[in-house]
Order: sequence, then C-alpha cells, then structure tokens
Amino acid sequence: MKIGCHISIRRGYLQAAKTAVALGAQSYQYFPKNPRSLTLKSWDRKDAAACAAFCREYGLVSIAHTPYPVNLAVPPGELRDLTVRSLYNDLEIAEDCGSLGIIVHFGKGKQINALQDYQNILQCINEVLARWEGNTLFLLENLAGEGGNMGTTLEELCQIRRLSDYPDKIGFCLDTCHLFASGVWRPGHMGDWTAKGEALGYFDGLKAIHLNDSRYPSGSGKDRHAPIGGGHIGAEEFRRFFSYFGRMDLPGVLETESGADGTHRQELALVKQLMMEGDSP
Repeated sequence: MKIGCHISIRRGYLQAAKTAVALGAQSYQYFPKNPRSLTLKSWDRKDAAACAAFCREYGLVSIAHTPYPVNLAVPPGELRDLTVRSLYNDLEIAEDCGSLGIIVHFGKGKQINALQDYQNILQCINEVLARWEGNTLFLLENLAGEGGNMGTTLEELCQIRRLSDYPDKIGFCLDTCHLFASGVWRPGHMGDWTAKGEALGYFDGLKAIHLNDSRYPSGSGKDRHAPIGGGHIGAEEFRRFFSYFGRMDLPGVLETESGADGTHRQELALVKQLMMEGDSP
C-alpha cells in the first residue's frame, strides 16, 4: 500500500505533489477546487501538467476529492445539471494532474422513495460519464450512515457499479471510519466484511483507501475521524486491516487532522509501522 495524506493545493498542484514527497508520502489526496462549492474552476493547465510529470517521476499516486456539496441522489433539474458539470470539471482537472480518480460520496436521498434515490444516483453518474473518455476513474466512497443508511453497504456500491452504463469507468474508495461507524465493520469481525467483499467482487474495483480511525463506536452512524490508533478502531484492529490490505497496490490516504508540527509526518510513520507489523507472520 502506498501511504499518504490529504494536502492543500493553496500553492498549486505541483507544490502539493512536492509537499507529499517531502513528507515521505507515496500518495496524496487533494481538492481540485473549492471544497465547499460546485462552482466550476478554470485551472492552470501548465501547473497541472507539471504536477502530473512530477508524480510520474517520483512514482507518486494522487487522488482528487470532489466538493462536499456534491450529492449524486439529487433529482433531475438545475441542481442535478450543476452537479454533473461540477463532477466533469473535477474529472478534467484530475486528468490533467495525472490523478488515479476523483472520489465521490455515494449520495443521500430523502428516504421517502429509496428506489427513486438509487435511480437518481445512477442517472447522475451516467450523465457525468457519458462523454468522459479520460483515464481518471469515478471512485464511489461508502458512507458512515449519518441521516440514513444509504450508501453504507458494499452491496449497494457493487450494485450501482453493475447497473451503470459505464462500469469500467467506476471504482471504489473504502473509508475505514465510515465502514466502522456504519456498523459494517464490527470490532474483532473484520473477516465478516472482507469475506462479503470477496464474494461480491468489491475488491476487484477497489482503487483507493481512506485511512481514518473513528471517534465513535461501531454502529454509531457518526462520521468523525480520529488519528490512527486514537479512536474506537484502534491500533490492533488496524494491524489486522493491514495484514489483509497492506500488500495491495493501492493509495492509502489519511484524512485526519495534522500533527503538532502542522503535518502528518508522525502519523504517516505510525501507519507504516502498523503496516509492517500487520505483514509480519
């Protein structure tokens, strides 16, 4: 696994990649534009191209995270149109930066008509990907269960991918905190969900991992990240996690708060240590 963390693009895309290398990271995540707005962005293509070249030179994997207001479950209309344009904009930026994919939260409906909510998600994804011909993937992320259970199960993600018009353009991002908070990952029962993931073919589409501990217990439905080993998942459970996932050629990115030095340097070292211990016989 290629361990990294989330990095700001405040000083540009290339500088974000350089910051990752300086921290000793092998991967990183970034917001391609304002994370709190669906407003389309005109970006510096030379900076993005330089970022892509730098990442290739250093074997660095980047992934882009779409803005928080994105909701794939929105019904047809003005907001859906804006969401589709915003996601396509993210794909274009990420492609220029040489990124593996854009990470998109599964989507939350109003829970009045769940079938319609799922149909809205499928339609939105299909609209985005209908004209997308780049290499950057559309990576669906599992949810924690806040405000409803939609998007928390591996079955849902696999089904959406299977039913989409463009399954080859879709992959998955597994968030450890979300999986734990939703109750899918129960303490001491990691084998239950990994076996289910294998049976579903979920891991065939897994392209990235968000490495986050959880401030709240399994099944709480609360999406609150904690430093690795400092939450309810705990260091021992992460050792088990890495014994299964550590050998996979995937970016594993921290989304936790930076340390006392303003970086994730110390936590990156801890994660690498836990991964080595999890890989030990």
